[in-house]
Amino acid sequence: MKVAVIGATGLVGKKMLQVLAERDFPVTELIPVASEKSIGKHVEFKNKKYTIISADDCIAAKPDVALFSAGGSTSLAMAPKFAEAGITVIDNSSAWRMDPAKKLVVHEVNAYVITENDKIIANPNCSTIQMVVVLKPLHDQYKIKRVVVSTYQSVTGTGVKAVEQLMNERNGIKGEMAYKYPIDLNAIPHIDVFLENGYTKEEMKMANETKKIMNDDSILVTATCVRIPTMGGHSESVNIEFENDFDLYDVKNILAKTEGVIVQDDTDNFIYPMPLTAHEKDETFVGRIRRDETQPNTLNCWIVSDNLRKGAATNAVQIAEYLLEKGLLG
Repeated sequence: MKVAVIGATGLVGKKMLQVLAERDFPVTELIPVASEKSIGKHVEFKNKKYTIISADDCIAAKPDVALFSAGGSTSLAMAPKFAEAGITVIDNSSAWRMDPAKKLVVHEVNAYVITENDKIIANPNCSTIQMVVVLKPLHDQYKIKRVVVSTYQSVTGTGVKAVEQLMNERNGIKGEMAYKYPIDLNAIPHIDVFLENGYTKEEMKMANETKKIMNDDSILVTATCVRIPTMGGHSESVNIEFENDFDLYDVKNILAKTEGVIVQDDTDNFIYPMPLTAHEKDETFVGRIRRDETQPNTLNCWIVSDNLRKGAATNAVQIAEYLLEKGLLG
C-alpha cells in the first residue's frame, strides 16, 4: 500500500505519520510531500527516513491514497490532479467539506456513505468531529432539534506558529504572533475570519458541517468558538434540545456503548473530561452530563477530544482503514 502524506512537516502531517505507525496501517511505501522549501529534507516513519518530494512527483509515483493536510489552497489546486490520476484523497482542509459532490465523513458516524467513485473525501473540522460523534447516537434515539455549543479550542488547532507564540509568552520571549493578541492568560473569541452575519467561519462550519454529516438539515446549531491557551485537545460545552424526552441513565448508557466515545461522568470523584487527559488519545470523551432544568427535553454535556488526533489525523487514517477494509483502495 503506497501512502502519501501531503503537508508531512506540519503539526497534523506529523501526527498523521505517527497515527499511521501506531495503528499499523499497511504502508509498504511512504511518500511524504511538503512545501518547496522542504523538498529534499527527510521525515522519519517507523525508524526509516523518507525524502520529501513535490506534489507533482508524488502523483507520478502513483500512491494508493493521499492524506492531505497542507491548507485549503493547496487542496483546491492539487487534490483534483491526484483524483484524476486515480489516487484517493482524504483531505483535512476546509476546501471540499461543503461541496455537495464530496462526502464529509466522520468514521463512526457516516463512513458508510463512501463509494468507489469518491476520489476526494473531506475530513470535517476538528471541533465538529468530536461533537457529532456524541450527537449521532442521541439523535438516533431522541431526535435533536437544536444545539448550542461554546468551544474552548487549543492553540494546536492554529498550528506551530501559535504553539510557539504561547510558549514564547510563557517564557517572556518576544516573537512572531499567530494571533492579533497575546494568548497566554487570555481567551480570544475569534477563530477563522468574521463573516457578514457576525459569526466566524469556524462557528458556521460547526453549524453547516453537522447538518451534512448527520444528513439532517432540520438540526439547528449555533456556536461560539474561542481560542484558549491549552494544548492537548479542544473542549466544548454543548446544550442539546431533543424532540423527545430522555432518561439520564439511558443517555449515559447509549454513549458508553458508542464506538469511539468514553464517558467520564463521576462528579463525586471529580472525574470529567479535560484536554490534559485527552492528549494523545483517539477517543472522544464526554462528561458533566446533566439535564437542562430551564426547559424540557434538553441536555447539557462537556465534550473533549485531542484535536490533532481524532479531530484530524486519526479520523483521516480511520477513513483510509475503512476504504481498505471495503476494498476501495488499490
